[in-house]
Amino acid sequence: MSDKSTLLREADEAFAELQQAVDGLPDDTMRRVWLGTWGVREILIHISGWHREMIPALARVARGEPSYPAGTYDDFDAWNAQFVDRKAGVKTIDVLAELDASHRAFITAAAALPESLLAPGGAARESFEGAGAGHYREHAAQIRDWRKTVSA
Repeated sequence: MSDKSTLLREADEAFAELQQAVDGLPDDTMRRVWLGTWGVREILIHISGWHREMIPALARVARGEPSYPAGTYDDFDAWNAQFVDRKAGVKTIDVLAELDASHRAFITAAAALPESLLAPGGAARESFEGAGAGHYREHAAQIRDWRKTVSA
């Protein structure tokens, strides 16, 4: 299996772990604040936001351009807050639908890249990994740990 195929498969597997981590949570529990000012809902919005940011970044890399101008994402907290603020009134069911749609679009964008761009040291690898499997697993673990401390 190619390195690209492995990365795409790992991202899908980690995404399934994230989905399992939130499966069955009612809306009021998903909105319960426990991670700073965020609940599960905001974590999922944040993940979708990074998907949507990285899709055009991957397209730029495919054209031989930098994924984004230097300094663009220096303040991750501000970007994260912006993603969450934009979706403040969105229903949780729609947040979940957007998470799924953004993941599929993110994977599709990565799958369209040549193998070399996703190889170790490739121009798209860091952007893909940053918004993909590692990101999903980080938040899935947080959510699983939190779920052990609360009753839904």
